[in-house]
Amino acid sequence: MSVTSEGRRRGPRRALTDDEILDAALDLLDEGGPDAASVRGIAARVGVAPNAVYTYFPDKAAVIRALVERLLGGVDHDMFADRSQPWRERVEALALELRAHLSAHPGAVPLVIGGPMDGPHALALNERLLQLLVDAGLDPTDAARASYLLIVYAFGSIALEVAAAHRPGPLPPESERVAIRQAAFSAASTEGFPRGAEAAATMAGYVSTEQYLWGLRRVLDGITARATPDGPTPAELPGRSGPRGIHSA
Repeated sequence: MSVTSEGRRRGPRRALTDDEILDAALDLLDEGGPDAASVRGIAARVGVAPNAVYTYFPDKAAVIRALVERLLGGVDHDMFADRSQPWRERVEALALELRAHLSAHPGAVPLVIGGPMDGPHALALNERLLQLLVDAGLDPTDAARASYLLIVYAFGSIALEVAAAHRPGPLPPESERVAIRQAAFSAASTEGFPRGAEAAATMAGYVSTEQYLWGLRRVLDGITARATPDGPTPAELPGRSGPRGIHSA
């Protein structure tokens, strides 16, 4: 073999770990938003050829799936899982933890809500939420429906907050985001939109913790009404009829 050929021989392939690949994917998402974590970009970040990434994950979808699991696995369940605590406080603790944890990685949020959450961490989260709602007095069917409602509210609210920032990278502090929205509403023409103009200060706070908890508590109020043994049945509520768990229009 010639000296030239020897000089071109590659050294041993660098050993990677799943965590290194996921670290790189999350860094790219944090810096560039949900479209930034390509397999080629991940490979460049860890210093390997793209086909080396495929040794660990068959495609980008598998990387994203594993990343979503990792993010959900980082959620603190301590307060949420403590069955000695009031159930509403446990739900609020989980909702605030999800918001803080996911908002720290806004580029990943669309990916979290854009695919199936069926890994072990996602299933554990769902299992604990179902148990919490059964503890609150709901039957299994209503607990499942309420669980879905709470997940839709929490993840939907977080996604809208992230989208309102209109930029990749970390979110600015909450007070700054509210101020930016307030300035935008103040600069916009209010002609023809008197109600919107009147509500501008409140709408600027849609991305605030206060608004997030306000909405969550209204959802929990509805769940509480169904969980309270002495509360009205669906048939007794205005404009409602039918068996428990089914609302007619």
